[in-house]
Amino acid sequence: MKVLITGGAGFLGRRLAAKLLQRGTLKNAELREEKIERITLFDMVPALGFNDPRINVVTGDVNDPEALAKVIDVETTSVFHLAAVVSSQAEDDFDLGLSVNIDASRRLFETCRKVGHCPKVIFASSLAVYGGALPEVVQDDTVLTPKTSFGVQKAVIELLLSDYSRKGFIDGRALRLPTIAIRPGKPNKAASSFTSSIIREPLNNAKTVCPVTPDMKLWLMSPRQAIECLIHGHNLGAEAFGQRQVLNLPGVTVTVRDMVDVLGRIAGEPATRLIRWEPDPAIQRIIHTWPTRWDMSRAHMLGFKGDQDFESIVRAFIKDDLVG
Repeated sequence: MKVLITGGAGFLGRRLAAKLLQRGTLKNAELREEKIERITLFDMVPALGFNDPRINVVTGDVNDPEALAKVIDVETTSVFHLAAVVSSQAEDDFDLGLSVNIDASRRLFETCRKVGHCPKVIFASSLAVYGGALPEVVQDDTVLTPKTSFGVQKAVIELLLSDYSRKGFIDGRALRLPTIAIRPGKPNKAASSFTSSIIREPLNNAKTVCPVTPDMKLWLMSPRQAIECLIHGHNLGAEAFGQRQVLNLPGVTVTVRDMVDVLGRIAGEPATRLIRWEPDPAIQRIIHTWPTRWDMSRAHMLGFKGDQDFESIVRAFIKDDLVG
């Protein structure tokens, strides 16, 4: 079995690869565990930190048909499509968002179609496909009304994935991720980047800025659970999804004030004083359009699991990623 991870040099891509190396197997189309022979990490920059003969690091543009043809062949049975331009960046650079998020995804699906082997394709979608005036609890049949370019682009990819699956070109699954927190490393251009930095930086005794008000509600999932859900989504049979290849993954609803209170309980009040509150209207407008809770019954029925609460998310970060 060969596995391809687009965005393989990114945080989730590298973490997913490490977990797959640890597992050693994935379920094939017949739902039998099959040995992973090769994991290709495909990205614009090389994926670092691996010393395993099963890892194949390839640099290239996911929007380049020739590059895609080199990393997808008949033995590539599993594709985790994580490559994306993130929210604020897609909002600021419309053409880049279209190119990386929509055009590249279609070329990826089309490459699979041309090879003709119907691989499993797991697409990391987002809560940003929802927006505007939403019910308190978003249902599976809530109409998609994204209010950001990033959300629109994710919704378009979901529709393309569903149609390519309907035609039998791929076995696609679009898993809508809540905001992922807490991410290690440095802040990125995602509008939700602060959800990690207001915890990560104080835990590292560093100052940080929170660009939203304390009463802002968020829908979160830990990186640990995100990886588990991506793998679980891969290992389910196509019949589990039926005619609905899109699924909302479990999350935790929390206010920013709740997050800071948890930080204080774990690290003490001095840690909370490292946060400077400077609301940014542009960030607040984007975050405010996103859902703060959705119906998780279908995900739970299919065996997906979320985090217990925000404190468990922080403690997972401390165990998995906190340096020192």
